[in-house]
Amino acid sequence: MTRFRTPSPLLALVAACGSSQSAPPENRPASDPMPPVQTAQPDPGPEPGTFGHDLAFLREHTDVVVLELGDARVAVAPIYQGRVMTSAAAGEEGLSYGWINREAIASGERRPHMNVFGGEDRFWLGPEGGQYALYFAPGDPFDLEHWQVPEPIDWGGWEVASREPTEIRFTKEMSLESYARTRFDLRVDRTVRVLPGESIAEHLGVVPPEGVQAVAYESENTITNTGEAPWRKRSGLVSIWILGMYNPSPATTVVVPYRAGPARRLGPVVNSSYFGEVPEDRLVVVENVVYFRADGQHRSKIGIPRPRAMPIAGSYDAEHGVLTLVSYTLPENAQDYVSSLWEQQRRPYGGDVVNSYNDGPPAPGAPPLGPFYELETSSAAAALAPGASLTHVHRTFHLQGGEEALDPIARATLGVGIEDIIGAFAPGE
Repeated sequence: MTRFRTPSPLLALVAACGSSQSAPPENRPASDPMPPVQTAQPDPGPEPGTFGHDLAFLREHTDVVVLELGDARVAVAPIYQGRVMTSAAAGEEGLSYGWINREAIASGERRPHMNVFGGEDRFWLGPEGGQYALYFAPGDPFDLEHWQVPEPIDWGGWEVASREPTEIRFTKEMSLESYARTRFDLRVDRTVRVLPGESIAEHLGVVPPEGVQAVAYESENTITNTGEAPWRKRSGLVSIWILGMYNPSPATTVVVPYRAGPARRLGPVVNSSYFGEVPEDRLVVVENVVYFRADGQHRSKIGIPRPRAMPIAGSYDAEHGVLTLVSYTLPENAQDYVSSLWEQQRRPYGGDVVNSYNDGPPAPGAPPLGPFYELETSSAAAALAPGASLTHVHRTFHLQGGEEALDPIARATLGVGIEDIIGAFAPGE
């Protein structure tokens, strides 16, 4: 609601008695000019870039549930498949960490291929491409014109099963058909909860120093086979796929640790061929760490295969002093991960576990989807008997502060310091 300043008693008197016919006040000569009338000014509202600013916008267009714990804020939108839209570590005045597509949300219109609403934790299912794809109709070519996100994970609200101050649970029944014409009947149970400070130290293995602002939350995602047939590898399997969209900047770098070892035993370190090979000035592989530009200026994607995957990834935005970390479920005995490459695949279960996407124009002169960048994690392929379930937990941590305060956190979790991350790409490259 727009608020106005209360008029002063003098202005109220002028309004009541009339301006030209009123007698001057007793203590002022009649020749003195009247003071200028101050017009009412609307409340400017929250500053752009803050959680409060994004929350006000979202509430203009849909219902939003805000989970709170201390100064931590997490905004969840049931109408957008229960996704986390954005979060903050310092209340409504704090920096808003999630990327939100204001144009798409304000239009209220359904878009072809994908409704890009944004949000820093959304639920999808894999695989995207290949002979068991869920995003291409049987027989269609694997190109952008024929790519389509399945409706249950792209459009329409999810039922709120329960709600508390620090968590909310959703449920959704759906049926999907793959490129191989395999039918999947399933139920999704999804819980989003804010994590307390002690959980940050427990999951990251380090206590954030004083002066670091932090917000942490997790999505616990479970799929259950509600059909009558078991899901088998020979006819295609699905997986849980969680994607987070964040605001890019020229000073943002994604950091993905990987398991060291010889290529003959563990295979390649990184898959960088999703949208053509990534240029050398955007991808750097050093010992134990992959650096990837997240500036929203070049459409590219990388992935870490299962033999190399570690249960954590992150990014550092030097412009705003924000270290973002993502941890996730990585079972030691799980080896089969679906591949989402847009082609007939030789190894459909040799897919990536952790991915990062950097948005940019899909073709010369074409507008980008965002721009934004993503950190993504996937569950193992779900070979489920009727009634059986698989759960994947995806945790997000945003820590904001000075370089000196964030450095020990980066070293403890990613294996490199803040200076290493900043120096991964020389200025001007």
